[in-house]
Amino acid sequence: MSTIALFGANGTIGSRILHEALQRGHRVTAVVRDPAKITTTHPELTVTTGDILDPASVAAVAKGQDVLISAVGGGDGPGHLATIEPAAQSLVAGLRTLGDVAPRLITVGGAGSLRTPDGKQVWDAEGLPEFLLQIMHAHGDALDHYRTVSDVRWTNLSPAATIEPGERTGSYRTATDDLIVDAEGVSRISTEDYAVAVLDEIERPRHLGERFTVAY
Repeated sequence: MSTIALFGANGTIGSRILHEALQRGHRVTAVVRDPAKITTTHPELTVTTGDILDPASVAAVAKGQDVLISAVGGGDGPGHLATIEPAAQSLVAGLRTLGDVAPRLITVGGAGSLRTPDGKQVWDAEGLPEFLLQIMHAHGDALDHYRTVSDVRWTNLSPAATIEPGERTGSYRTATDDLIVDAEGVSRISTEDYAVAVLDEIERPRHLGERFTVAY
């Protein structure tokens, strides 16, 4: 079993990752701004405060862990622009201070930069609202940063075009940079099965130093 530090454990995706990790017997430290928002109790759960935008705080919570997960979002479009890529910079900088004992980094990514069947990218679709484009490009900028990093063990996991709470089936398909669609051309994944994919990657690493994506 792994020791995991999880930023954003009280969010829509982070809370599912937290639940999945605890169900599998991992030891989790939930890193949040307000510990009162974590209502889950479990013998293997510790709750602490931390600032993902502060490399020193990142290093403090990451020290001694096997894996550091970022499931932090930014709310609206401007919030994502102010949070996601700066968080990527901070996470890498903080982990670098730990050297060879730094934990592996797994981050929640976005679907915007995935290639669509027509050879374009998701964010090239016509009619997308500005706030959604901002969210997509914030994640794209973060991924661009991770792809310059070779001295930190990172993995970025892009969801399907649609990710929302639903059923945990335990089944999903994977790709690297191509959007996964079903027979009807729909790209979707539940937050529960996205969390399954995160924990599967922790337990059976297959995507060190790269982005991958999951969908049905």
